[in-house]
Amino acid sequence: MTALPAVLPRASLVRLARHLAYGGTTTGLLGLAGYGVLRGEAKLARRVIKPPEAGGPYPDGRYGDSLGRPLRLAVLGDSSGVGLGCATPTETPGALLATALAADDRQVVLDVLAVVGSRSHDLEPQVFRALLQPPHVGVIMIGANDVTHRVSPQQAATDLYRAVVRLRAAGVRVVVGTCPDLAAVRPIAQPLRWVAGVRSRAMAEAQLEAVTAAGGSVVPLGRLLARTFTTEPGLFCPDRFHPSAAGYAALMAAMLPAVRAEADRSVHRGTRPNPVRLPPSTVTLDAASVRGVRHA
Repeated sequence: MTALPAVLPRASLVRLARHLAYGGTTTGLLGLAGYGVLRGEAKLARRVIKPPEAGGPYPDGRYGDSLGRPLRLAVLGDSSGVGLGCATPTETPGALLATALAADDRQVVLDVLAVVGSRSHDLEPQVFRALLQPPHVGVIMIGANDVTHRVSPQQAATDLYRAVVRLRAAGVRVVVGTCPDLAAVRPIAQPLRWVAGVRSRAMAEAQLEAVTAAGGSVVPLGRLLARTFTTEPGLFCPDRFHPSAAGYAALMAAMLPAVRAEADRSVHRGTRPNPVRLPPSTVTLDAASVRGVRHA
């Protein structure tokens, strides 16, 4: 519920309104009248939330001055992985994590591969780039654009599962921050904000199951930080949509324990673990769960 959606293209809010009005279950009950209301709210939100003019700052590089083999950290995902909204590289998620890990008396090499506007199926080329020189730890933040582009939670979670499996098979430890709760984005007015929250929470739950089955660690950002982001407007940029430097700091504080734990598991006196061999793909989350148990 961390109000950290990736960038919404100009038509995305309208697509979301249409999908929520006719998408089935509770939201489907809104019908034609509900769609009209949601579409109107989407237009209003679009006037407030401007498309970004550029990506985030560039934080890649070495952190810390400890001797020995450095820890390689890669950040994948959407604008929340890029740090869109930050004014300086040191404020970005990757830099915050790298700085904290470097304080543990280690040197860290950071590589940010996240791309603004990405959906879960866009993780495939990011994973390919990451595995050209496999990191010790990969951090993924994704999901909001899947919600706004009407991707089903099952499909998005399957794409995420495959990305995590590929990284784990190469010996990479993986931490995933789940989809933010779009109900915390104030420029999206009610009732659109409510139904967007329902869809984004469903996405986060599907992600949790998929990542766990694939052998990764999950940080439920929405559950942990919803109230904080809802009650503290200073955690957002002036567009009231993307996080501010303080917002990213809150997010990374929530993710750091899991990232630090995976870093400690991955590296011991400069050695790398043997690659973990996992199934290359799956069709359903049920199958993913079964395979996850067999290959714990």
